[in-house]
Formats: sequence, C-alpha cells, structure tokens
Amino acid sequence: MQQHFKHLGSGLLAAALAFTVTTTNAAEVKAGFILVGPVGDHGWSYQHNQGRLALAKNLGIKTTVVESVKEGADAERVIRKLATSGYNLIFTTSFGYMNSTLKVAKQFPNVKFEHATGYKRSKNVSTYGARFYEGRYIAGILAGRMTKSNIIGYIGSFPIPEVVRGIDSFTIALRKVNPKATVKVIWVNSWYDPGKESDAAKTLIDQGADVLLQHTDSAAPLQTAESRGVWGVGQASDMSKFAPKAQLTAIVDNWGDYYTQEAKAVMDGTWKSHDTWGGLKAGMVKLAPYNKAIPAKVVAEAEAARKAIISGELHPFQGPIKDQSGKVVVAAGETLSDQKLLGLNFYVQGVQGSLPK
Repeated sequence: MQQHFKHLGSGLLAAALAFTVTTTNAAEVKAGFILVGPVGDHGWSYQHNQGRLALAKNLGIKTTVVESVKEGADAERVIRKLATSGYNLIFTTSFGYMNSTLKVAKQFPNVKFEHATGYKRSKNVSTYGARFYEGRYIAGILAGRMTKSNIIGYIGSFPIPEVVRGIDSFTIALRKVNPKATVKVIWVNSWYDPGKESDAAKTLIDQGADVLLQHTDSAAPLQTAESRGVWGVGQASDMSKFAPKAQLTAIVDNWGDYYTQEAKAVMDGTWKSHDTWGGLKAGMVKLAPYNKAIPAKVVAEAEAARKAIISGELHPFQGPIKDQSGKVVVAAGETLSDQKLLGLNFYVQGVQGSLPK
C-alpha cells in the first residue's frame, strides 16, 4: 500500500476552502482511495490520484492510495483493509467496485464510502461520476472536421452504459458536422492494457481510421497515433506530452473539487448519501488545450458547442436521434432523460458493428 501526504461549481469549492480546518478536525478524517489502474497510467487512475493530492493539499488530511486493484474479491479485501485501518472516508474509483463497496459498507456503518460511476447507494454510500459524454461531443465536432478518410477509430474498454454513452455522444456530434463519417469500435475488455490498446489502435489505423478516440486509460493509443501520423483525443487527463502532434484535445476529469467538498462534509458532520453527476458546467469535465494545428473556425465551432452545453442551450442527446437501424429513438424536440442515459445500451446511427451483449 502506498501512502502519501500529499455536480460542483466554483461557489461550492470556495465554500469548502473557506472552511477553517482545525488540527482536531483534520486528524479525524483519513481518506483512502482505491484505483483500478496504476497511478502512472496517465489516464483515469492518474487523474483520481491528482484529485486525492488536491484534497490533501486543500484540507491537510491524511490520505492513502492503493493502486491496480482488480474488481471483485481483491477489491473487497482492500476496501475492508482500509476500513479496519482507521480510514473513515473511502473512495472506490471503478464501476466494477460497486458490489464490493456496498458489501463492506454494511459491515462498517460509521465509515463513509464514495463510489465512482456506480448507481447503487445506501445510508453510508454515495455515488458520483462525471458527464464525460459532454466532452466527447466536443471531440466529435473536432474529429468530423479534421478527418479526411471519414473513418474514426474508437477503442472501448467494456460495453457498459458509461462507455456506450461516450461512443454515441461522440458519433452524434461527428455526424452533425460530417454526415459521411463513420465510427469503428474495437473492445479490448480492459481498462488498462497498453499492449491491447496499442494493437487496437494499429488495427483501426490499418482499416483507414485517421482519428482515434479511446475509453481506455493508457497513453498507448495516442502514442500509436503520433507514430502513424493520425489524430487522437486524450482520455481522462491531458496526454499531449505523449503525442504533441497527434492530440487534438483531451477530455479531462477534474476530481479535486469534489473530493475536497466531500471530505469537508465529513469533517463538519454534514455528509449525507447522495448522487452527483456533474459535467462541463460543474467543472468536473474539462477540455485540454486545442491542438494549434486545428483551424480557428473549427476551434470556434467546438467552443460554441461547449458554451452551449454549459448554458443548457445544447444537450448532446437532443433529438432527433436514430439508432443503427434508422429508427428514431429520440424525437425532435425531446432530450434523452438521465435515467435512460444511465442505462444506455444501443449504438446510434453511424457506429459500425454490433454492441456486445
């Protein structure tokens, strides 16, 4: 175990940071983090660790992180170990940790648990996630304008609603600006496997893709894009240092504000079980700087969409939307509800292949 001391808006964070932390309060809270990948993945787990570091800096509390914990029995063991070691605020940061988190939470009613991207809660278990699909909508605009082959490659981890939402949101925006473009998906059945991710990227490029998207956590796809002279979009954090020429932008997950707020709530006794699902407006999703090679008019188009999502003028899943068969699944003037988004299990028109069951 490594140990380090190291639906939010700016107003909530300011309130959290304005809170005067006493030594007693800070000492009472110990926050543990469980990551599905290594801290050095430079993607999902890396960014959660950055949030942990921000929390420790903001509130001065003790934190610990356990990396590369497999979903299932290993996760349950590690969660229980933290709970029995005095950690009274535990963040479990992968969808597959859901049942393990709930099971351990029942045994430790005085410990507060926060589960990322899950949907099951209890009195001492909250859930939280970010509307990554909003960032992927912006990426769809960029890809639609920058592609020359009209073939986009998408590397998926697991076919869960979170990942399918991203594929669909991206494809909706892609096809709005470039109706000829299509998306090819390869599933690697892993959150973090640089070898598989790289192989998938090479296969997609060999099939004609000149822009790569990923919902996997290593920089391998972007590095492959860089070496093969195609575009790519970073996942979870700014990966431009791995692909300074290839990265168009990156969908950046910002967890530090949320982690600070939740720890502060434990410290002052106001923590309650809840669900949080914030996006661009809340600052939980951000975009890395746009590649300087992108034409100014394309950047302006992307920025207009980003601002429209923040203002509420635009929703990535506004109708009309058709599924692969051409059937209208969201009528004009309607917007897919959060409930349906959370269970999304179909490809929209423009995605090739069938969705694994």
